[in-house]
Amino acid sequence: MVFVNAGHDDASTPTGDTSAGLNQPHDETKTNKPINVSSSNYWRDVRANLVRREQELLVDPSTPTESKPSSGDPLQLPQKWAHAITMPEAGCVLVATEALDDDSIFERTVIFILRLGSRGTFDGPFGVILNRPLYTKIKHVNPTFQDQATPFGDSPLFFGGPVDMSMFLVRTDDSSRLKGFEEVVPGICYGFRTDLEKAAVLMKSGAIRTQDLRFYVGHAAWDYEQLLGEIRAGYWAVASCSTELISDALTGDPSCLWTEILQLMGGQYSELSEKPKQDSS
Repeated sequence: MVFVNAGHDDASTPTGDTSAGLNQPHDETKTNKPINVSSSNYWRDVRANLVRREQELLVDPSTPTESKPSSGDPLQLPQKWAHAITMPEAGCVLVATEALDDDSIFERTVIFILRLGSRGTFDGPFGVILNRPLYTKIKHVNPTFQDQATPFGDSPLFFGGPVDMSMFLVRTDDSSRLKGFEEVVPGICYGFRTDLEKAAVLMKSGAIRTQDLRFYVGHAAWDYEQLLGEIRAGYWAVASCSTELISDALTGDPSCLWTEILQLMGGQYSELSEKPKQDSS
């Protein structure tokens, strides 16, 4: 089974150096309940808390030491948070800057990096665009789904990027049940179109539901040094963000995700979220 009639039959890992298109023309909100970081082994939450504390000190360096939480106090974060990081990593997001406002593919996109890969030319970073709905269903793109008893035919499609290998993301409360799928951040795994049969089996067993899956036509991929070059050139802001933020984007309407992440990052990024698109004409 395939999402679209595109090449790359063996989808164990994406190949090629196609990405970023830089040479081309350019529900309800959950309660912001704090996360108790002291009971979490998720290192990104711990790092985010340290970043938050550092930002508080920069705003008010005169805060007396006795008013700061001691090492024994529970650390808390809001459910949704995002902050800038200097280097890309698996599970981070790339947020398009105004430098890509004239790019027909990548302007105002948020790309979820699924694997950083290696520095090799054919095993570099790859991910999917989270906020590009195609407003169509799988069965309308691939007519074979109309004639098959498949649980995926009525699933909506999203544009994942210009590399023609399609992918999907899976949400789960118990990643141990998703054997054979690589976990990116806690509770979110990914698969290629060749993994659809495995996903169908998991659905029949009740391990996952239709709403736990999100399907993407294509994905984005880079050579490692190419991605670093694009970041240095200012095309992307690199951010770490909470699992809840990604999870909500996979279950609801992600059209405001670009703005939401930038505002959560604060400072110059929040200002960027309020800028009108650049007109190159």
